[in-house]
Amino acid sequence: MIVLTKEIIFPKVETANPDGIIAIGGDLSSKRLVLAYNSGIFPWYNEGEPIIWYSPDPRMVLYPEKLKISKSMRSVLRKGNFKITFNQNFEEVIANCKTINRKDQPGTWITHEMQKAYIKLE
Repeated sequence: MIVLTKEIIFPKVETANPDGIIAIGGDLSSKRLVLAYNSGIFPWYNEGEPIIWYSPDPRMVLYPEKLKISKSMRSVLRKGNFKITFNQNFEEVIANCKTINRKDQPGTWITHEMQKAYIKLE
């Protein structure tokens, strides 16, 4: 694990520790976030702590073109109880994700700094 500086780099994901931590520090600039996600790395930390960058192995990756929707889920979707959209109101979505109550959890991983950085990416 390395401590990041102003330089926009990450170590190879194979160097992550057993918990998936690959680096600490740095910032949430758009360039760093794009590089991180393109490298299979994501930030996850609590407000007031340094940014911790993760790349767990294995990591779940969902490829939309490979998504298989079960017959029962297709039936649920056909009933029209849900509306599926994308790119509709990111600021509201991330605000709701940040503030929604989570049973048996004290809060969310979406810090104020993260919220601003992801909105800037939009």
